[in-house]
Amino acid sequence: MALVKLNSKEIASLEILLTASKDVRQLKRTQAILWLDEGESVEEVAQRLRVSRQTVYNWVARFEARTEWNIELRVTDALRSGRPRTALEIIDRLIEAVIDLDPRQFGYRSTIWTAPLLQQYLAKKHGIEVCDKSVRLAIDRLQVVWKRPRHLLALRPETWRQAKGG
Repeated sequence: MALVKLNSKEIASLEILLTASKDVRQLKRTQAILWLDEGESVEEVAQRLRVSRQTVYNWVARFEARTEWNIELRVTDALRSGRPRTALEIIDRLIEAVIDLDPRQFGYRSTIWTAPLLQQYLAKKHGIEVCDKSVRLAIDRLQVVWKRPRHLLALRPETWRQAKGG
């Protein structure tokens, strides 16, 4: 007996979705639902799609629970929990406000802003803990460019006097 029983309208909609969707996860779920309707076992479907049997059961349960939704949303991935982006566009304006100022005005012993220094400033002044990568991406979005300071004096070539005409 088939785990899923679809009507002809649902089958037609799922087959259209197979050709139109660009989301791989949605395609896998759609194919699994169609195969289960055709009478294949959960084990066979799981093996073909290289997922666990429990995953297939979860897809079916979610599909069956969403009967009032349209067919595309029934096979769409559920919302995922996770830490939301906090730095995006929040730190941009904070960095933009200080990037042209001298870091010494804020008590730092540096004449230029660096990503780690901006990271430290955001944590100390605004209480925003961000990673180094977030600061670097914000600097790129703001299109801030500066040269690295030289730590060694430029060495003159031995023939520098000849170049001056002497």
